[in-house]
Amino acid sequence: MAEDVTQLLARWSGGDKEALDQLMPLVYGELRRLANYHLMREKPGHTLQSTALVHEAFLRLIDQRNVQWQNRAHFFGVAAQMIRRILVDHARAHQTAKRGGGAATVAIDDALQISKKRDLDVVALDDALNSLATLDPQQGRIVELRFFAGLTIEETAEVIGISPATVKRDWNTAKAWLYRELSRSDQP
Repeated sequence: MAEDVTQLLARWSGGDKEALDQLMPLVYGELRRLANYHLMREKPGHTLQSTALVHEAFLRLIDQRNVQWQNRAHFFGVAAQMIRRILVDHARAHQTAKRGGGAATVAIDDALQISKKRDLDVVALDDALNSLATLDPQQGRIVELRFFAGLTIEETAEVIGISPATVKRDWNTAKAWLYRELSRSDQP
């Protein structure tokens, strides 16, 4: 299947519109899994549904211009960026609507394994990731791919073009940095 996706992405990058039609059924399930993964950690009553998140992410993906899709991992790495942006935009709009209250939360214990009972504001996570990316763009990208795309160490290494050992090292460093930053922002 990964080979099929990679071939279809290459055809799509080359301008083959039919490849896009064939690609959608192959990636839809994985996009849906990513959406469910992130939405199940949101507050109960979250107004964004997984189907809407998948469709919005896919629309943004097909709207990308001049992207030379490398492979399946690259596609899902970009999808992770789209999902992150959609969730953050949704959370910011929700906060604005409530004048700062009711921020959507993400349980970060599964992804970053920081704390067993910790919920995190998506907007705070986005701000922290933006700060991390300013300090170390590679670590910021690794967190985005691992957390938002759910890519493995090996897939992340392939997308970024570095060794799995470097991904592991940077992943651990980034988790510690994020824990410190997010703990600092929790304090009154």
